[in-house]
Amino acid sequence: MYQRIEEYALNAWPTLQTLVYDGWLLRFADGYTKRSNSVNAIYNMSGDNLALKIIKCEELYRKAELDAVFKITPFVPASLDQTLEERGYKLADPSTVMILELDTAAMPKLTHVEVSESLTPKWVDTFTSFHNGLSERNQAAMKKMLSQTVLQTGYFTLYQESMPVACGLGVIEDQVVGLFDIVTSEQHRNQGYGEQLILNILQWAKENGTTHSYLQVVQNNAPANRLYEKLGYREIYSYWYRSKTIL
Repeated sequence: MYQRIEEYALNAWPTLQTLVYDGWLLRFADGYTKRSNSVNAIYNMSGDNLALKIIKCEELYRKAELDAVFKITPFVPASLDQTLEERGYKLADPSTVMILELDTAAMPKLTHVEVSESLTPKWVDTFTSFHNGLSERNQAAMKKMLSQTVLQTGYFTLYQESMPVACGLGVIEDQVVGLFDIVTSEQHRNQGYGEQLILNILQWAKENGTTHSYLQVVQNNAPANRLYEKLGYREIYSYWYRSKTIL
């Protein structure tokens, strides 16, 4: 089940190009997010020399003018993390994967939401304004990535009166919804809008036949972790990245 959640997350957050190398997924998206620009060693196929496989990955990321980044989950070869550390890779972004059974989710109290099944310029503008400094390159990569998904997706914006206060997206696969890019505008944080946004996404997901939800959150993001625990999400496994500049 847990490895299937990892697959759902990979499918929900697409890339611009994916290469399959001996059971490893090498993802490329012009550097926008580690999630879409990293090696995901979720299938250990041949048992080839681990160092040689890492070198091959490095060559491909160097060609793409990107840092070499590996996502370390419970599903990678047992010695991969230590081998990367010995090769000078730095640990980054320790994170947690959490899951929720939707029959326990409350109904939202604030329901002034706008939802679209496809990416819109209005949603992108709102998301970008909440992030204060998303580069043009990252914006372009995000638009390409999210515009090409074939999964059922809802792009949500929560309003207080006529002002957008929070936005995010839900992606459904096999009766499971993943939450991504949940963000509240800086001036409206700590007022419950993030919680209400999520409850609206979960209600939409339930109406579309889903039974579970998952999300990924950086461990040092204390406010987000408190919110997700309040909503009833529980940890199922953790992961982190190993990164090295190879240019």
